[in-house]
Amino acid sequence: MNIDTSFVPLELDGASWSALEPLYTSLRDRTVDDVADLERLLLDRSELDAHVSEAGNRLYAAMTCDTTDQDIEAAYLKFVEEVSPPLQQISFEIDQRVAESPFLTELSSHFGVLVRDTKASVKLFQEENVPLLVEDTKMGQQFGSISGAQMVEFEGESRTMPWMGTIQEDTNRDRREAAWRASWGRRAEDREALDDLYDAMISNRTKIGVNAGYEDYVGYAFASKQRFDYTPEDCKAFHQAAEDVFVPLLRKIHEDRRQQLGLDALRPWDLAVDSSGRTPLRPFRTEAELVQGCSKMFTALDPELGELFARLQDGESLDLESRPGKSPGGYQLHFDRQRKVFIFMNAAGTHDDLQTMLHESGHAFHAMLSEHEEMVHYRHSPIEFAEVASMAMEKLAATQLGMFYGPQDAARAWREHLEDCIRSITWVATIDAFQHEIYRNPNLDRSGRTALWLDLDQRFGVNCDWSGLEDIRQMQWQRQLHLFEVPFYYIEYGIAQLGALQLWRRSTSDHAGALKDYKSALRLGGSKPLPELFAAAGIPFDFSPKTVQRVGETVAAELEALPL
Repeated sequence: MNIDTSFVPLELDGASWSALEPLYTSLRDRTVDDVADLERLLLDRSELDAHVSEAGNRLYAAMTCDTTDQDIEAAYLKFVEEVSPPLQQISFEIDQRVAESPFLTELSSHFGVLVRDTKASVKLFQEENVPLLVEDTKMGQQFGSISGAQMVEFEGESRTMPWMGTIQEDTNRDRREAAWRASWGRRAEDREALDDLYDAMISNRTKIGVNAGYEDYVGYAFASKQRFDYTPEDCKAFHQAAEDVFVPLLRKIHEDRRQQLGLDALRPWDLAVDSSGRTPLRPFRTEAELVQGCSKMFTALDPELGELFARLQDGESLDLESRPGKSPGGYQLHFDRQRKVFIFMNAAGTHDDLQTMLHESGHAFHAMLSEHEEMVHYRHSPIEFAEVASMAMEKLAATQLGMFYGPQDAARAWREHLEDCIRSITWVATIDAFQHEIYRNPNLDRSGRTALWLDLDQRFGVNCDWSGLEDIRQMQWQRQLHLFEVPFYYIEYGIAQLGALQLWRRSTSDHAGALKDYKSALRLGGSKPLPELFAAAGIPFDFSPKTVQRVGETVAAELEALPL
């Protein structure tokens, strides 16, 4: 499509419902006499949605960059409370008109995915859920505020949680233990508050699911995330495959670690330190060094990717360094109206920070390569493929780790990444299985929730000695942001990790071809169904035991060839 649209005034305040309402009302009430009118309605609606999306994302970004600023928090909450509810209602009314239009079948095939998704949204919408969804967003913000305020007094200074995490790579075991105990001691202070918050979230989300006609929140979550291509039963198959294939690899890695460290048993503070006693990998010291090194990596990997990364160095698109009051974690956001992106993270100079930068850059490349799409809906892909974009970039760019390391450290970094892939798949299985059981059994009390968590940790976790730390083991799930802020958004990481590993497997024999197909698939945005996006990247959309076994064997062989 190549149709210009200028439905939305440039000066429109996308965070003000009084400014937005007349435009949305005009869309809802517009006369549609033929397929051309319907297409124009969809394009104008896309432009307006992009404007609102950018306004909301800018408010969210500002809030996470400074959780201590009450005015910024108030502006974000005002958007959530005053814009989101009426927007959901009128969006449903517009979707309903579109879904019932007699001209729907006359639209070009390019609109196929949009039509499918619109029909699904209409079927799901319930007016009584609007305030409940607002409440869910507000409770998610509470988690951000609680976790963002978690500062640790350590060695005479007040430190952020990301900074404290770097101590787990220190070769001094006593210092690691002290840092671990200090960090989890601080988290334990909020255990009761987070349990209370999660109880309220489970109750609220269960109401949302029942209101929408489902037995529980599980069915609603799958429908709301438009999971057309797999089911809860498929997720259980993934859990089993992860247990059968990747848990043994994980436990072998940690048994090797135990022997190398010369310990009778691993303790929680022994899981991140280099098992050969080498000092932690420190690829950069400052944000500027991180950006400069990544720029060289992407340019060497592919000139087009280098040019895209250069666009991010505009003084507005990156907020990378850890600091007090900054929300934890990392993410990439679309600013849809301007077709720009924003990367947020908490860099402290670790190799994990470099991996995060590669990961979020993959998301950014996805957004920029699909920015030509006029439909904002198609500038966003299903998460299962969006995460392939980011996770595959971690692996494709590994050929350029020499921009940060010498040969030995580059090999060490690559080995650590593959081991992290194994950990991530087992952890994804743990968190996803936890959520399925929690929302299938919403009346489970806290002791039952704890027992469930310990069973899953026994099933998927590492062989680790938790003696004397049983209370801390019971609350390990509370560190997972997704459980609080984006429920059921986690299996996507496992599916995508398998896809990314398959793309890497292909790149070992055809690097240029794998990179070419990777970029071609990213250019499609979300304009194709999930299996077709995977196929465009030259990989199958499949996480059956057979596929998982093949991927596991490839990773195991690569680890055998790398030095410990």
